[in-house]
Amino acid sequence: MQLIDLSREIHHKMARLPNHPMIIIAPFTTHEEKRVADGYEFSSAVMSLNMGDHSGTHVDAPVHFDARPGARTIDEVPLENFFTEAVCLDLSHKELRSDISIADLEQAEQEAGVEIKSKDTVLLHMDFYRRAYGTDGYVTDFPGLTKESATWLGGKGIAMFGVEGPSPGRPGRSNFEVHHVCRDMGFTHMEGLVNLDQLVGRGRFRFIGFPLKIKGGTGSPIRAVAWLE
Repeated sequence: MQLIDLSREIHHKMARLPNHPMIIIAPFTTHEEKRVADGYEFSSAVMSLNMGDHSGTHVDAPVHFDARPGARTIDEVPLENFFTEAVCLDLSHKELRSDISIADLEQAEQEAGVEIKSKDTVLLHMDFYRRAYGTDGYVTDFPGLTKESATWLGGKGIAMFGVEGPSPGRPGRSNFEVHHVCRDMGFTHMEGLVNLDQLVGRGRFRFIGFPLKIKGGTGSPIRAVAWLE
């Protein structure tokens, strides 16, 4: 068994979309602060975390993009949706700021030698993190799905898909349309994945990415992992 960590490190003031809360991580108590109980000295270290529910590697809950009554919050989504069969498609040849077309997905599926099946998680390797992380372009320059290519994925009956960038579609209307495809076709997506290059050409594997049980949450950070036999 091999486990591949697909999650970004969550750190103080990490990159995020400007319409999301800044991530603030700071010591709350340290080992310099001593406590004494019944003559016994003890110290403990605790960190304070202040961040949104879409921080780091995360999954969107349906209620994030679906304003209709009854849309599920993250604590209401079945756990089996986050422990699935999975495939990874190689789209690393796509230029920054480019659209991912249906033809791109079809070619990538064929070259991977896999078939996308119902309830799969589909991971899209765009080599974006390596090319753009640490630059101003990290929140603007990612390749993205279109309404049409997201609809193609939804037509496969997938559970969800995942990307390296901070959004599934290119900034602006295209990104809103991709979110609405997820709403209308009943699947969701993850953002902020890493290490997808390690899954290219590896065939089918298991995906694990459980969210935190945030009551009413519109999304959640996840520890995304690929499990290969």
